[in-house]
Amino acid sequence: MYQPKTPKDIRCPLEYGLDVFGGKWKSRIICVLAEKDTLRYSALRREMTNITDAVLAGALKELIRDGIIERKQYDEIPPRVEYRLSEKGKSVVPILQTICRWSGAYHREDSTNTLLQCQKCDYHLK
Repeated sequence: MYQPKTPKDIRCPLEYGLDVFGGKWKSRIICVLAEKDTLRYSALRREMTNITDAVLAGALKELIRDGIIERKQYDEIPPRVEYRLSEKGKSVVPILQTICRWSGAYHREDSTNTLLQCQKCDYHLK
């Protein structure tokens, strides 16, 4: 995983929030887990579509590090690992839904490329 040469210089809470759940993939992962509750890695990858294993693994590690996602490993053969939102992660969902509603007012939507989770978001139900 990429390690920056200099530490992040986060100076305000907004920058922290955008670092934790911003970007293309982290918010999508959070939304998928909010809808599905608990998923194994392969099921999460199928839900995401068009994400590489390296990017998904990196985003999951960062979300786990930030306390947004919980990872549970079972001592079985074959090994089983499940991912779910932590309480901190669940608290982010209403924020992302608010951003989605705001974005929906200004973004032209291409319904053929809309993620299944986005189609179920309360923004679409209006």
